[in-house]
Amino acid sequence: MQKKNKIILVVISILIIVLSFCFVNQYVVVDVPEVVQQDSVPVPTFEFGMRTDTFSIHKGEIKPNEIITSLLLKFNIPQQQIYEMVNKSKGVYDIERNFIAGKNYTFFCTKDSLNNPQCFVYEPNSLEYIVFDLRDSIQVYKKKRPIKTEIRTASGVITSSLYKTLQDANISPVLAIELSNIFAWTIDFYRIQKNDWFKVIYEEKFVDNKSVGVGKIIAAQFNHSGKEFQGHYFVHDGIADYFDEKANSVKKAFLKSPLKFGRLTSGFTMKRFHPVQKINKAHLGTDYAAPKGTPILATGNGVVVESAHGIFNGNYVKIRHNNTYTTQYLHMSKRAVNKGEKVKQGDVIGYVGSTGLATGPHVCYRFWKNGKQSNHLKEDFPTAEPIQKQYRDSFNVVLQENIKKFEEVVIKGK
Repeated sequence: MQKKNKIILVVISILIIVLSFCFVNQYVVVDVPEVVQQDSVPVPTFEFGMRTDTFSIHKGEIKPNEIITSLLLKFNIPQQQIYEMVNKSKGVYDIERNFIAGKNYTFFCTKDSLNNPQCFVYEPNSLEYIVFDLRDSIQVYKKKRPIKTEIRTASGVITSSLYKTLQDANISPVLAIELSNIFAWTIDFYRIQKNDWFKVIYEEKFVDNKSVGVGKIIAAQFNHSGKEFQGHYFVHDGIADYFDEKANSVKKAFLKSPLKFGRLTSGFTMKRFHPVQKINKAHLGTDYAAPKGTPILATGNGVVVESAHGIFNGNYVKIRHNNTYTTQYLHMSKRAVNKGEKVKQGDVIGYVGSTGLATGPHVCYRFWKNGKQSNHLKEDFPTAEPIQKQYRDSFNVVLQENIKKFEEVVIKGK
């Protein structure tokens, strides 16, 4: 009996071992599946329209006094090929004459031991690039990077000058030039005062998320001596211009100043101590100081009636605008127009100097109305044509949009 029980126990033990082995093998097979690895595909990158991972890339910056020939020779481009490259570039971009130190370049070369140049790219500015494709026959072409335009706003209170106010606010000082162009007929920017303020809505251009400049001003608001001036960009009948909130053109018959940049040093007065003659006498003009060579602009359309040199006036130009108005510009270093020439408002008629009876470089601007010299800064000149009636509704839509944006602009420093 005992022997029989022992046999039964042995059989049961063997069965348990066999079954355990089967279950373990089943678990291992199910739990550890075969893993198949796949190769990852790299994402191709492009620059200047070429796939960069298929070339050996060499970048650099033009060194001072470096010429195009010396640079290309460093990359083993033969003299004959260089001659063809330079010759072909003249119809697209004259690389020989416009090869400037500090500009960037890129060579696309073969990915082998020879490292032969396949393409050469020159960047004359942040927007454009010139491609010399050396594969097969030489091809030269100019491309532009894609530009992204964003609408921005700026504001400020004048502390010393418009330029410095913008600079202190980390805003492009180019806006100062654009604003002075818009309000050149109504605001003398050499007389803007502390606590004058402005708001402006403008375009800013970006390439690769980097600012490359200011586009057009969409609308501007300038408060000068407690008086508000507005300019709104509007296109009608195919003509783009700026108009105030009443749909009148911001342009007038005369500019407020014959210089874009300068400093008013002496105004119109019946009694002034003359710095050279050392006597008190009338000063029937307005002096604007500026560096020698600064362009002097015709303040209105007209005909040059005098372009000459005088002992006291130095080089000067006199323009008759119509039967009512005449202007004169004294002490030029050089005259740029001749007697009898027709000029338009804003044309360069000469350059700032100190010829004649002058102590330093400036332009003395004289103004006649009905044959009598007067202070041009106190004249209220007629404006150009307003927006035609059929376009008023469209203009009012633009005007209301701009006013709404102005209301959202917080004036910094006010």
